[in-house]
Amino acid sequence: MDFHTKSVHSTSKEREPIKSKTSPIYQTSVFRFDSLDELEGFYEGKSPYLYTRTGNPNTDELGTAVAQLEGAPAGVAASSGLSAILAGFLSVVQSGEHIVAADDVYGGTYHMLNHELKSMGVETTFVDFRHEEEIRAAIKPNTKLLFSESISNPFLRVEDLKMVAALGKEFGLKTMIDNTFATPLLLKPYQLGVNLVVHSATKYIGGHSDVSAGVLTGDEELIQKAREKVVNYGMNLSPFEAWLACRGIKTLALRMERQSSNAEALANALKKHDGVKTVYYPEVVSPEGKGAIVTIELSEKGNHRTFFDALDWIKIVPSLAGVETTVSYPLGTSHRALPPEALEKLGINERVVRISVGIEGANDIIAQFEKALDTALEA
Repeated sequence: MDFHTKSVHSTSKEREPIKSKTSPIYQTSVFRFDSLDELEGFYEGKSPYLYTRTGNPNTDELGTAVAQLEGAPAGVAASSGLSAILAGFLSVVQSGEHIVAADDVYGGTYHMLNHELKSMGVETTFVDFRHEEEIRAAIKPNTKLLFSESISNPFLRVEDLKMVAALGKEFGLKTMIDNTFATPLLLKPYQLGVNLVVHSATKYIGGHSDVSAGVLTGDEELIQKAREKVVNYGMNLSPFEAWLACRGIKTLALRMERQSSNAEALANALKKHDGVKTVYYPEVVSPEGKGAIVTIELSEKGNHRTFFDALDWIKIVPSLAGVETTVSYPLGTSHRALPPEALEKLGINERVVRISVGIEGANDIIAQFEKALDTALEA
């Protein structure tokens, strides 16, 4: 099937006896049983649902749908992107073991690795994944996992997924990639040999800024372990939010194509403006597009606060990927948990702006940014 066809039909589940065109919302905390024998059947694997924390048709549908789009055998939904990331980590590592992670991962993930997992006895070494020799040098006898992002946040470095997968196989390690920025439309890490692929479904999977969710896909054995973590740590997703995310999947390809083409047009326009010092936008991601995020560093000649104030209908938000164009301030939101030395190394300062490009007219988006940049230069 073409990706467009898959994205429309991967969530269309017919359930007897009522043949609804779309999946109903199973907004229930528990499922009923007609006898003690039927109740016991759940624990014998004869019935799939008992209590929504342990499983629900809507959350299962979301996990399965994203796994199908990634070309992975299994998937599990969780309450947020970070929940799905944590479930992935805990499916591989335990106390006394070690992770090698890219040093340019999302700030929330960095904090989880550097603080929360550290307190659980899991050590992480952060290295520059642009250099294979640095990854090799960081691998220890107790290393179990290599972790990175397919497109990094916020500077949009495109990961060498084949290299990461090959290193994992060479050293007998599991590999895990956050594919949120690329989506399965642009990149499919699992198909390139990666063991686990995670999404903040809050972003492009849901697509409308009205749901918080995460999905982990990958090897059957690892997903089963991750599912146990989701259940036992209480990281389950609500049925309604799972239903919203499944609805969002149906237009994923259409949204990403439009947003990616708008982003490329904006990146090209901003390269010509005196108010911009540097434009970060990938040269190559896939034939389907380069992604819908553009990151810029404003020129020292302008006032960055005036720039934000002048954006008018383009709003400042701490997240990304809705159908509306928005901006975020990595220094004050997504990466504020990083220590000063890490921020300096990555180049995240007060002039760095991450732009999430929407589906509006490209010329309108460009005009709005040019106006704000002009105003910042005049301040």
